[in-house]
Amino acid sequence: MADSRSDRAKGSGPAEYRTMIDRTNCREELAVAFKWLWRQHGAPDAILCIGTDRATGDALGPLVGTQLSTLSPSPFAVWGTLENPVHATNLIDLIHAHPRLVQARVLAVDASLGRPEEVGAISLGPGPIRPGAGVSKDLPAIGRYYVTGTVNIGGFMDYYVLQNTRLNLVMRMAKAIAEGIQMSLRL
Repeated sequence: MADSRSDRAKGSGPAEYRTMIDRTNCREELAVAFKWLWRQHGAPDAILCIGTDRATGDALGPLVGTQLSTLSPSPFAVWGTLENPVHATNLIDLIHAHPRLVQARVLAVDASLGRPEEVGAISLGPGPIRPGAGVSKDLPAIGRYYVTGTVNIGGFMDYYVLQNTRLNLVMRMAKAIAEGIQMSLRL
């Protein structure tokens, strides 16, 4: 789980795109933004969906990964599903087992916490993210590009906030992100 104010590693550019989950054309807007990213930086080799289903607010990544893993044939590898999540305790092991992930064109997907007006925002852009930054974890930056969903308010008792995040919001965001990625492949 990342913090929307500190999730992106230094050096990521200003070309961030942001939309709100409640927008009528959210999926279509995300598809166009993803397609722009693919044209600028190359289509992803892998999608790394970070999080755990043990905290509702942190399940965004595994939910996206589970939905994307049903693509057949899949144009990219998908890491991080509900069945096999990628989270703070196994991310470094995954990187060591698959060192190519560091150099590959990876789209990193993670939940984030932010200000009240940011809840429901989906952001994507070039550059890596620092998973776990929102809960003071020191994990390596990863990804050629990122997509984050701001699932709740951050700043105080973040673990408690993650446990009490509305599943409906997380599910809607995961579906929009997965469908936006799928639609971008057909554009």
